[in-house]
Amino acid sequence: MARWLPRSNDLTRFCQKLNRVKTLEDDMMETSFNRCLSTIDLTLLGIGGMVGSGLYVLTGTVAKEIAGPAVIVSFIIAGFASLLAALCYAEFGARVPKTGSAYMFTYVSVGEIWAFLIGWNVLLEYMIGGAAVARAWSGYLDSIFNHKIKNFTETHVGVWQVPFLAHYPDFLAAAILLVATAFISFGAKVSSWLNHVFSAISMGVILFILIMGFVLAQPKNWSTQEGGFAPYGLSGIMAGTATCFYAFVGFDVIAASSEEARNPQRAVPRAIAFSLGLATGAYILVSVVLTLMVPWHTLDPDSALADAFYRRGYAWAGFLVAAGSICAMNTVLLSNLFSLPRIVYAMAEDGLFFQVFSRVHPRTQVPVVGIVVFGLLMALLALVFDLEALVQFLSIGTLLAYTFVAASIIILRFQQQKADVPAPAASGRPNPEPHEGPSGGELKEYESFSDKLQLVDRDKSKEQREPGQLKAAFEPYLEFLSDFYPGEVVTVAVVTLMVSAICLCSILVFGNTHLHLPTWSYSLLLVLFSLGFLLSLLLIWAHEQQHSTQTFQIPLVPLSPALSIILNIYLMLKLSYMTWLRFAIWLLLGLLVYFGYGIWHSKENLRELQPQRVSARYVVFPGGSLEERVQAVQPTSQPATGLPDTDTNDCKR
Repeated sequence: MARWLPRSNDLTRFCQKLNRVKTLEDDMMETSFNRCLSTIDLTLLGIGGMVGSGLYVLTGTVAKEIAGPAVIVSFIIAGFASLLAALCYAEFGARVPKTGSAYMFTYVSVGEIWAFLIGWNVLLEYMIGGAAVARAWSGYLDSIFNHKIKNFTETHVGVWQVPFLAHYPDFLAAAILLVATAFISFGAKVSSWLNHVFSAISMGVILFILIMGFVLAQPKNWSTQEGGFAPYGLSGIMAGTATCFYAFVGFDVIAASSEEARNPQRAVPRAIAFSLGLATGAYILVSVVLTLMVPWHTLDPDSALADAFYRRGYAWAGFLVAAGSICAMNTVLLSNLFSLPRIVYAMAEDGLFFQVFSRVHPRTQVPVVGIVVFGLLMALLALVFDLEALVQFLSIGTLLAYTFVAASIIILRFQQQKADVPAPAASGRPNPEPHEGPSGGELKEYESFSDKLQLVDRDKSKEQREPGQLKAAFEPYLEFLSDFYPGEVVTVAVVTLMVSAICLCSILVFGNTHLHLPTWSYSLLLVLFSLGFLLSLLLIWAHEQQHSTQTFQIPLVPLSPALSIILNIYLMLKLSYMTWLRFAIWLLLGLLVYFGYGIWHSKENLRELQPQRVSARYVVFPGGSLEERVQAVQPTSQPATGLPDTDTNDCKR
């Protein structure tokens, strides 16, 4: 019976397949897409993804039911928390200017199966999100006409009483999605132009709301007679922060569009910073004027802004607010339909999803098959399904993507740089001068036999340490860690950090409510898991990291990504158990797709199956005298970094 059990070597190879990382091309600026988007285009795409119906609905809901006028503080904290995740996306978007967003970032640093699951969850997130916005758009327009559209449909089509299905088919929501799909299919420039139009109208309406709102502001609405500024206290502010956090989830459209940016190294970080700053400012200022115009406890959660103007005697302003809301929802629809096919394209291009979705139209230079197929699926969802029960599912997919991108930043920052792969911002690496000798302990590279010659200084006191190696100051205390491969200890520390964060957040969320822990055990577990988190953080910090001036880098690594990780995990654990159950079912379906198709058709898998040419790498180690030893290293297989092959016949010349 033992012979039927898998051998340890087979298990090792299987795990290596699951965790293999994507090999990037030498020229990451080469693409089948049309690089036509400027910084302004990307910024407006990001604003369109963030400033949607939430500005017109979410502000009033949080102000009345959760935080009161202190919703302003909730948006400030939520904006800062979103900034941590946005900076991670900005660094990756500049360093890896490829479409795919969180999927691509995870694939190049963490591993294949994790990247597939992130992409699989983001795929559903965009489909449900786009369909939900389309139904909200339809409902908002229907309310303007006193629900005549709904009444007509129910009278002539009928009403459904089926679980998970809508009460009636929403033809208007499906129609707007089909129209948006048609426009998106015309190319990135057309989509960007359409987004400009709707964004300009939306921002004009927001500017009108702010000017009129400050004119009509009454400071007494924040007074103690009306309940004060923070009637629900600190707990209300933090609960409001958790809700407001989801208002900023649209910035990842910028990272998904990096392969169509003219200069992604500059445009992506700037666009993310500008769009997040403008969106945060819009949410904060609208919250200020809304709670100053009328008392917060009298707000109408469904149409707070329009109702506030109506009660102050400006009923005509409600039509402008309605126009702004519809235009804002149009930009969110375009954002979802723009991003989703590109993430599917990236997965199909890598062989992890069905190959038909990797086709790019030769004229419009967009993945037209993915746009049409997923546009139709999104329209079907909006037509027949009740999406209210599934909307909360959006949160867990977004937060999981944020968590893995933050972890990927730490892992990638402490990995050795691929010397043979040029940086995206540069057209090529200048040839090293062969006459230079080893001095100052610097690593010198020489071209010889179409490969690299490296001069390595064996004197550790003068050695320039590579990323992932232990810092010299910590070597006397942590000498046993110096034997590990550079970056290996950091990877283990990141896993330990994430496990500690999960345990710590679980105690914070469930310790007093579901687990009913005694005070002493609650405090003890908090201290233990906090120490595990901090020690993992310190262990990562004790290693050297990459420092690049060519592309944007998030400051305070590993602290900034670690804070993003623990915040995202805390918010995920605050979601309902039904959300986690649906998430688990969707993950199982994704695993069936991966093990049934993706793992076998992966380009990395096909690359491993190709016969490898024997290559030679020569490393020159300077000795104590003027003599030098030349050592030929014959690798058994081609390394993941993609060093250029060297014909062994060249060595005889």
